[in-house]
Amino acid sequence: MPTELRSAAIVGIGSCLPERVVSNAELEQIVDTSDEWIRSRTGICERRIVDSTKAASDLAVQASLAALAMAGLPAAAVDLIIVATITPDNIFPATASRVQERLGARKAAAFDISAGCTGFVYALGVASQFIATGLYNNALVIGSEVLSKFVNWQDRKTCVLFGDGAGAVVLKAVPAGEGLLGLHLGSDGSGADYLAIPAGGSRLPASNSTVQRQLHTVHMNGPEVFKFAVRIMGEASLKVLKKAGLNKEDIDFLVPHQANSRIIDAATKRLGLEPEKVYINLERYGNMSAASIPVALEEVYLAGKLKVGDIVLLVAFGAGLTWGAAVLKWVLDVPEEGAS
Repeated sequence: MPTELRSAAIVGIGSCLPERVVSNAELEQIVDTSDEWIRSRTGICERRIVDSTKAASDLAVQASLAALAMAGLPAAAVDLIIVATITPDNIFPATASRVQERLGARKAAAFDISAGCTGFVYALGVASQFIATGLYNNALVIGSEVLSKFVNWQDRKTCVLFGDGAGAVVLKAVPAGEGLLGLHLGSDGSGADYLAIPAGGSRLPASNSTVQRQLHTVHMNGPEVFKFAVRIMGEASLKVLKKAGLNKEDIDFLVPHQANSRIIDAATKRLGLEPEKVYINLERYGNMSAASIPVALEEVYLAGKLKVGDIVLLVAFGAGLTWGAAVLKWVLDVPEEGAS
């Protein structure tokens, strides 16, 4: 291993989104809500939903193949696979192990991270440390979620919010001063019950009672989560900038967790950013939890909005309650016209 710490940077990125689009108008037919209510409170217009045969690993594999192809890296060269998810294929084994097998990444260590919607930022930070120390050279970081299978479709407070999807990035070592410049992670367990799936673990194992009471679906205290998110998105962003020795004025692009347009607006104002420096796609996908940031980041990149040397801020909040922010110095060239 090297005697000096190395930097890690994104050198490939990919996503996988289900074909089925569920509009707000369609939700009006199954739950007491309206397109106007959903749009005005969340900014969401539609979301992607998997079919009954698909699981988190299926989306993760497709996103990973795209990321590896962009990086020009064979799966056999991957040293580490981390899947950030709260909707794994199984309680165990790790979804990352299933991804490893299907990719043929036989030498890779593989494990999952559960940090709610902050999962991708957590996983990015963990993988970067393995690369920094020289223990591994190439890492695959994936956010993959199939939240449609864990929502109560009669609960209008939650079922309108979430969508399915996956995003993946390839990390590798780069010269100091490039790639990941700063990382800030946090958690406040006193709010753990504000956003949770109550049953299915060792606290409340599956039973007829837990199924009948819909305890295997997402339960959320919306007002408390909203207050937390509005505060923490700005705070986390400022803290990670300070750690990286940067100021708000240094930000070229903000890619936030895509949960609610009002929350993103609050963070944007806190940072004093122009709207054109902030990417929002939740109107098309809803909240994809750990998948939201990598999917949005790929769209920003493919749209040609990022150039080498740009300072990119990623920030998220999620169940736990958790939060995280990362500052990157972008290393990928602007994609060729028509790249996808």
